[in-house]
Amino acid sequence: MSGFASLRRIFSAAFLGALLYSPLVSAQGAAAPARSVTLGPSGLPLPRFVSLKAARVNSRVGPGVNYSVDWMYMKPGLPMEIIQEFDTWRRVRDADGSEGWINQSLLSGRRTAIVAPWQRGKDARINLLDDPQKDASIIALIEPGAMGTIKSCDGQWCEMTFDGHTGWLAQSLVWGAYPGERVKN
Repeated sequence: MSGFASLRRIFSAAFLGALLYSPLVSAQGAAAPARSVTLGPSGLPLPRFVSLKAARVNSRVGPGVNYSVDWMYMKPGLPMEIIQEFDTWRRVRDADGSEGWINQSLLSGRRTAIVAPWQRGKDARINLLDDPQKDASIIALIEPGAMGTIKSCDGQWCEMTFDGHTGWLAQSLVWGAYPGERVKN
């Protein structure tokens, strides 16, 4: 290896080390993970969460009625993540990771969420708390996979309603709000 290449590697490593340990990068690393947000053709951010309006919603393999139906959702209020837009069609992802195209007229801006869908089927219960604090009193025990309505999220906690019970959950336990996202429904 030439002396020049060796010297270049030393400077590159020193620069990279200084960059990784700079106060600016350390402060950014301590913040909530950034998510990439762009504006779609509708002028609204992508990705974003919405919910289903109707009790029967077809999810198609492409953006149009000429495409075959891949899934039929039968639960109004089910949260969906819009990941792409084409004309009046929205490519969505559900909590299980399934994707498809739904017409925008069947989607609502009302925010709902599913509690810890990654823990479905496990013997677990999530505490619904009366205040946004870990040591707050428990209002109810929520099963993983339960769906509720988001009232607000402050970036760390979400106030949600489940069958008439309103309380707080850690935002990291809901699928329907991004980490660090603020929501006012």
